[in-house]
Amino acid sequence: MANAMIGSPHAQSASTGLPLDLDWLKDFSALAELKSFSRAADARNVTQPAFSRRIRALEDWIGTPLFVRGAQGAGLTSAGQHFQPLATDLIRSLERAQRDTRSVGERDTVALSIAATHALSFTFFPGWIRRHLRFEALGALSLISESMEGCEQIMLGGEVHFLLCHYHPEAPARFEPNRFQSHGIGDDRLVPLCAPCADGQPSWPLAGTTTRPARLLSYSRASGLGRILSAHQIGRTTIATMETGFTSHLAATLMTMAREGHGVAWLPLTLAREDVEQGRLVRAGPEQFDIPIEIRLFRSPDCRNAVADDLWHSLTAG
Repeated sequence: MANAMIGSPHAQSASTGLPLDLDWLKDFSALAELKSFSRAADARNVTQPAFSRRIRALEDWIGTPLFVRGAQGAGLTSAGQHFQPLATDLIRSLERAQRDTRSVGERDTVALSIAATHALSFTFFPGWIRRHLRFEALGALSLISESMEGCEQIMLGGEVHFLLCHYHPEAPARFEPNRFQSHGIGDDRLVPLCAPCADGQPSWPLAGTTTRPARLLSYSRASGLGRILSAHQIGRTTIATMETGFTSHLAATLMTMAREGHGVAWLPLTLAREDVEQGRLVRAGPEQFDIPIEIRLFRSPDCRNAVADDLWHSLTAG
């Protein structure tokens, strides 16, 4: 999403005079979650010096330190702990205001709008949409990348034509089948992956060792993949024997943590295939621990136009 600026006088810092930048709030949330400047900067796709400057700018804007910096990483101060839920609410409110206002302005120009979960936005969606639509004849295409929980809210609000997500019948989405049509458009697989040891064996085997159990890199409740993993018998029974070392709603974040050797993550193969092929990630257990999943497109009953109808008919005709 584009940067948002809170430019009212009440959002000005007495010490800097600068308006609050939405990116600062996202940076804060990433660092509070990952507790490492380098990992958070990587997750936010900026250099570490630039990331550090933005965190410092936010602290200057508020007027008090939000993080304790140390050799073990960055931890929240008491002020940071107080600010964390407020920052989350601000991000959601500003992004919703941005989407709503933009949708009003683009209503006459956007031909197709799709909400997609983060993992599919970066991997599956670009190639899939190229195969099914001619961009030169399409007009404006709007893609909103969100968690599954966020995508469901957007879809239920009638803000987009379609929702693209991973699906498993044991963990159904929040859509009544008699109102929301859906169609399977691809297959994927959740695979337990971790970093390899020097000899190529998994550093966190699912069977664990005599000295330590396997460590789980877990999905949060907002994640659709987390729902599937918790609902499926294989995931549910295996997770029960593991210790949770880290939690995030982003599969890409869990993949980075797995690559750095922090535990096991069940990752969609569409996202992790390159890391597996390059040997940066290996299976933590045999294929019996894999969970087959579907890539499914849901259609809004409230947001319709001719372009959306044509795409749906082309997908379902066969």
